[in-house]
Order: sequence, then C-alpha cells, then structure tokens
Amino acid sequence: MSKIRKLYYFDKKSTQEMISFLNNNANDTYINRIMFNPFIPLHHLLPLSLKFLPESYILKEKKEIKGLITVAPVKCHIKKIEIQKLFFEENALEDAAELVQYVVSKYKAMGAFSIIVKVDDYLTELLHMFTSKCGFTHISEEKLWRINNFSKSEYDKKVFRPFRNTDASAVAEIYNNSLLPHFRPLLSINKNEFLESIFAGLAYYSEYKYVIEDKNTAQILACISIRTSDNENYITDIIMSDCANINIDSVLAFVSDQIHKRKKRFGLFIRTKKYITSGERTEELLKTKGYEPVQSQIVLTNSSARVLKNPSEETRYTVFSNFCPSNGIPT
Repeated sequence: MSKIRKLYYFDKKSTQEMISFLNNNANDTYINRIMFNPFIPLHHLLPLSLKFLPESYILKEKKEIKGLITVAPVKCHIKKIEIQKLFFEENALEDAAELVQYVVSKYKAMGAFSIIVKVDDYLTELLHMFTSKCGFTHISEEKLWRINNFSKSEYDKKVFRPFRNTDASAVAEIYNNSLLPHFRPLLSINKNEFLESIFAGLAYYSEYKYVIEDKNTAQILACISIRTSDNENYITDIIMSDCANINIDSVLAFVSDQIHKRKKRFGLFIRTKKYITSGERTEELLKTKGYEPVQSQIVLTNSSARVLKNPSEETRYTVFSNFCPSNGIPT
C-alpha cells in the first residue's frame, strides 16, 4: 500500500539515486539547497502566509520511493502555491496524479487560493493527467529564450537604477495593467509580490531587480528581474508599461553588464509570457533577432477562480517551473 509523507533527511541517498539522471550541478543544487535545506523541518510548521521555502513530499510503497513532488509558495496576497518539481517512474501517471492531488488538497486546506504548475508542451500525457485527473485548467503559455551571439549595444545608464521597496506599488500597477483582461482574476498581484523579504538571504535562488525611469518625469516605465539558482544561468523577466517604448537590446546590454560584475562566464535567458499584452510582440522581436526558444511551457492552474474567457484547446518525467536538464537550460 502506498503512502505520502514529508521528505526527511534520511531519504537523501534514495532521493539522489532517483534523480541521478540530472546533470551533477543541477542535482547538487536541488538536493542541497532545495530539498534538504536545514530550515525545512521548522518551515513545515509555519502557516501558509509565512512560508517562503519549497516543501517536498514522497510517495512510498513499502520501502521504495515511487515519486516525489516539490511545491513552493508564491509571495502574493491571494496565497498561491507553485508545483516546481515532480518525479515519478516511467508511465506511472497514477502515482503522479496521487502526489498532485495530495498537495492540492493539503495546501487548499491551509488557505491556498490557487495551485499553479508549468509543464513542457511536449509532455502531452502529463498535461492530460493534470487537466483530466487533477482539476487543472490550461490558462496560457511561457517561453524561455537563450540569448546567444549577443552583440552588446550602447545604452543610457542614467535611466536604469536598482529597485527600491518604494517602487513596489508602481511596479505592481504596471504588471496588473499589462495582464490580458481575462487572466487578471488568476494572475493579478499586489505590491507585496515585489517587496524585499526579510528571508531573502535564505531563499534557494538569487534575484536582482532594477527599474527603468523616464529621465524627465522620473516615472517608472519598466521593472527588470534577473534570477539564478545556480550562479551559472540567469533568467531575465521584464515588466513594462504598454505605453513605454523599451529597447530590448538596451535592456539585455544592461542585464549583461550587471551579471558580468558577479560572474565572468554565464548563460543568459529571457522569459516571454503570452498572458501579458506585450508577450507576443516581444516574441516576434526576439525571433527577428535570431534568438530561438529553448523551452515552451503550458501554464496550468487549479484555482478558486476561473479564467473569464477560455483559451483555445490546444523513462521518467520531470516538471520544473524553471528547468535544468543536461542540455544547460537553467534551474
């Protein structure tokens, strides 16, 4: 008979064997910084509103681990949880569904408004499992683009500055206004999403945020987030006002300079999101510059709200919100 329980430190060896197909760097990062963080035992005792680290659960049958799931809180006023990683034996979709159903029930009972997961678009059986057995709805898509052969351009350094907590309200307003209207009930956020947490130093990733200002009015036009969990690969997210004319080349040149201060050799990526008004326009721009997407993910949610306008239907599996297989896509 199978049983789901919290992941404990004495599970480390068997867990390492289960995810040995990951490359060494990703394996070490995931095991040591995410799954077996020394704060996790105490973290499980926190109420949902205070959680800030990922939590993992395993499915065991007798003494064998059949699957593992990791979830993490999304800092937000409506208490979102994201399924970050899911491992299970080849073709064992029933085990995967059992793990997903367990965390959905557990965290919704704790007060979670929404459970989000991002699944690579080629995993059709897994996508079907989430929608048919676990009550998830397909809401949109995201793509990750590798920025290679990048010719750095000149940019005006005066329009860029570090993000301050006093910018949070303005950035949240820009983000919410950029959402396509039918996604706002599920994806809107408030300023707390952008405030620097007192627990930031304990997080499993590093993040650097900057804003772009209008030199004449000091109005914030965009917010840039640079995130890494392995100090090798850096993902850039841009939140921009619809009326702003932001030069992507200038943004990438600035981002490259900021990373280069910390790391001489690195991989640079940019994320595009189809649920914001500038998403498709940014995708087309990246295509014209010769960049190619290295990952395309379907965004799914099991939520107390619903999308107002339904979108059109469209070995071992691994689900990551930020993916890092041996081909070098970042965690």
